[in-house]
Amino acid sequence: MIKKYKKQEESGGWLDTYGGIVTLLLCFFILLYSVSYVDQNKWKMLVGSFKPISSEGSGNDVPPVSGNERESVQNVPSENDDITEFDQLYQVLKQVIESRNLQDSVEITPGDDFTFITFRDKVFFDGDSSVLRQEGKEVLDQFAAAFLRANGMIKDVQVLAHTSQENPERPNNIRNDRMLSAQRSAEVIIYLQSKNAISPEKLVSMSFGQYRPIAPLDTEDGRARNRRVEILITKSNTVEKSLEEYYNQVYHQDQLETDNQIKSGSETDG
Repeated sequence: MIKKYKKQEESGGWLDTYGGIVTLLLCFFILLYSVSYVDQNKWKMLVGSFKPISSEGSGNDVPPVSGNERESVQNVPSENDDITEFDQLYQVLKQVIESRNLQDSVEITPGDDFTFITFRDKVFFDGDSSVLRQEGKEVLDQFAAAFLRANGMIKDVQVLAHTSQENPERPNNIRNDRMLSAQRSAEVIIYLQSKNAISPEKLVSMSFGQYRPIAPLDTEDGRARNRRVEILITKSNTVEKSLEEYYNQVYHQDQLETDNQIKSGSETDG
């Protein structure tokens, strides 16, 4: 009787091992599925499971990324490789902005067939000046290097310069306002062309003075936002949109609210 019991126990042992393996495989596939939808908490939990002793505040925390952003980052070409897809240009330019810690003063917006960059206030120019600042030249150097690698993907590069109405109650001097914004746009274009990074016919200079505000004029922050240089990069073989269409995608409700404010002010003045 004792021998018979031992045989039954030995014959059932492999089932326990098999069940354990199946359970581990199931857990593994569940883990893979959960990682495919990454958010901050899940990612930190996953990293913590592999590095349980990692210290907080070490600066090595992985930032939250969506699936699309994660795929785009993986597709970013190395520094010496050509840019073969238009969305790669956005990623390269974004890296330039982040590497220079300009996130607070530069905004970059991707579209299906365009990339729109807004340089606020004094990235390129000091107040009432059209002389490029050294920091602005260094940014343009890096942008030019990216344009050179993506020249075949680019339809055109438009530089749009804007001033701000300093006194909300009184418009700027027309000549000074128009000349300053035109000179700023031209200076950026001239600098980019001097780098031989993109075909000259693809470079377009535009200026609007104070007449395309994106923020209210009654605060210093609003006036600083209006004082800007924009770079619009469009993709080859695409239909160009109107500026309003780009602005609606880039600035969203801010532009509509500003337009309403300007219209209301004009009606009141009239």
